[in-house]
Amino acid sequence: MQGILNGRSAIALGASGIAIAVGAFSLAPRTTAAETTFDSQVAQGRTAYAEHCAACHGNNLNDGAFAPALKDASFQAKWGGGGADKLYDYIHATMPPGNTGGLPEETYAAILATILAENGAKLAAPIHADAAQLAAVTVPKDAVDANAADIGFGGISTRRPLPAWPTRPDLFANFTPVTDAMLNAPAGENWLAWRGSHTGQGFSPLKQIDTGNVKNLTIAWAQSLPAGPNMAEPLVRDGVMYAYGFGDEVFALDATNGDVLWRYQRKHDAPPATSKKTISLYGDKVLLATGDLHMVALDARTGKLVWDVPITDKPGFRIPGGPLAADGVVMIGMATQEAGGGQIDGFEIETGKHLWTFHTVARPGTPGGDTWNGLPLDKRHGGSVWTSGSYDAENRLALWGVAQTYDTGPLRDRKPGMNNDGLFNDATLALNPRTGELVWYFQHMKNDQWDLDWVFDRVIGTLERNGRQQRVVMTGGKIGLFDTVDAKTGKYLSTLDMGIQDIVTKVDPKTGDKIYDPAKIPDGGAPFFACPNGGGGRNWSPTAFNQGTGHLFVNARDVCMDIVPGKPGFLTTGINMRYAAPEGSDGRYGMLQGLDMQNQKIAWTVYQRAPYTMGVLATAGGLLFTGSVDRQFIAYDQADGKVLWRTGVTDIPNASPISYSVNGRQYIAIVTGRGNPLSFGLGAMTPEIQAPPVNSSAIYVYALPDEEK
Repeated sequence: MQGILNGRSAIALGASGIAIAVGAFSLAPRTTAAETTFDSQVAQGRTAYAEHCAACHGNNLNDGAFAPALKDASFQAKWGGGGADKLYDYIHATMPPGNTGGLPEETYAAILATILAENGAKLAAPIHADAAQLAAVTVPKDAVDANAADIGFGGISTRRPLPAWPTRPDLFANFTPVTDAMLNAPAGENWLAWRGSHTGQGFSPLKQIDTGNVKNLTIAWAQSLPAGPNMAEPLVRDGVMYAYGFGDEVFALDATNGDVLWRYQRKHDAPPATSKKTISLYGDKVLLATGDLHMVALDARTGKLVWDVPITDKPGFRIPGGPLAADGVVMIGMATQEAGGGQIDGFEIETGKHLWTFHTVARPGTPGGDTWNGLPLDKRHGGSVWTSGSYDAENRLALWGVAQTYDTGPLRDRKPGMNNDGLFNDATLALNPRTGELVWYFQHMKNDQWDLDWVFDRVIGTLERNGRQQRVVMTGGKIGLFDTVDAKTGKYLSTLDMGIQDIVTKVDPKTGDKIYDPAKIPDGGAPFFACPNGGGGRNWSPTAFNQGTGHLFVNARDVCMDIVPGKPGFLTTGINMRYAAPEGSDGRYGMLQGLDMQNQKIAWTVYQRAPYTMGVLATAGGLLFTGSVDRQFIAYDQADGKVLWRTGVTDIPNASPISYSVNGRQYIAIVTGRGNPLSFGLGAMTPEIQAPPVNSSAIYVYALPDEEK
């Protein structure tokens, strides 16, 4: 059962709320269903109650100094006559303070059984964390005086009036469905999708905060999230922030102060180790791909589960990216090293019905299926998808990036009469979201032998080409090359080199084929030096694009590699990669760059010692925001990369910054939580930069002081 708390209900219940003290989260050995009776469950519940609840509510449930009574008149006046499901949901979603929802479900059920028994309930069977069963159980209600006082000190007097206080506004009162049109071109106050919109530009049109006043930014509010890895960008819709938390939790927060409106908690036997880059909004739903490989739809107004369907039954898959919702379909890409490679799946948003699967390692006998050097399907690996896609509303195409293969050995040398390009590795895929049909593809690097993924964000924009405006897709790989292709057809247009690589010596101006330096192709023989490192270059962190200036902003790690023999090796050509400084490096490995995509040149580059760990946000106020492994969040001038403001946070920032506004006030928000591999920094290359001793996660939100709004 998923614990759900609606914020408005929490206010109503607060006067007679329940507080359970934080303690050790153990319980007597679990009794099997066949052995358990209601009485034995109550006995277990008494043990759990003594451990977790008695400090506040009292040993007798009504003699605590710090919380209201859980039996007798005042309790029954509040809860009596109602279904036990509502009481269970409230306890599960709000207790214990500091670890809400953190106890095993059978512990919550046993505590609830004890409360029911203390109020006179006698049940024929034990209760479970099952909504239908609990709804059929009625909380006892005797003929009690609703004004009776409990014995403890935690109740609220009904004989003395409380001063009037404004009630929380209902932020969902005027909720309207999120449409494709909104996702394609959101109102400036909202941040509706990963990177802000379907186009993946990571750009905010808000300009209240600008290059002149950014130095005055101050913390507006902060909110803790479940401790653990987190790299998920929050979303904002009409004053409500939707945030992902470690363990596949989702929060709806008041975007002006961080107050919790509702919370969804998914129960796992073991929380997934992989964080996500995003969740999605569409219609009246929040869409989440979970660590146990399910697609879940929640009601965006309440957090209640709408549907829950499995994506795959293959245990070797993982989901570091997140869903893309468009044209009534929610799509999800998955990563794996299993034979047969990665895949992208589509589901009907209204019902959760599975619509299609696209395999990112081409099957024999299908387009691209003859590019695997004669390998049978069970010997083909790679094609992971670990970044969410973009959606081109004009051409109705979902654009996804695909990674490389670690099984490089069988592809390295082309067999006579064979093709060893390895589709669809290192490619952009343009799919019909309703059918999963492949409309076009472009492979950015053929037969990648260096682990130089091209799996990152696909940015949709418009550039002038040959005197006319052309709709394009821009994306770059770890190698630090940025390709531009036509959005409708995938036809190659251009490549811009960030200047951090020495593997590609030439790019064919017509086809975009990359020509490799033969001395840089690994063969498991003598060590050699190459740039960048297979760990990036640019890696994980998405870019930002300012359509008005035609500039794309990207951060990277200016580091190279010694490629040395290894058995079996990180890659199956029999090699390992060692980090190394570039020739002539001064030890500043963090690199931020402005790329003039219109004129295909580098506009500016700045360096710092600490490697960057989060994506880039560009705003109409002329600002760039990003952060680094030294726990710094920084604002730059888009024009030249000059640092304008910085602040420190408690953990490493990983989720890309976002911007939104409520009631005319612009906010900048980030999430910390060490959720992607960049969080580990460069280790011995920057030994003075220490990782935080505790892995925490939180939302930080910044704004100008009230007088400067």
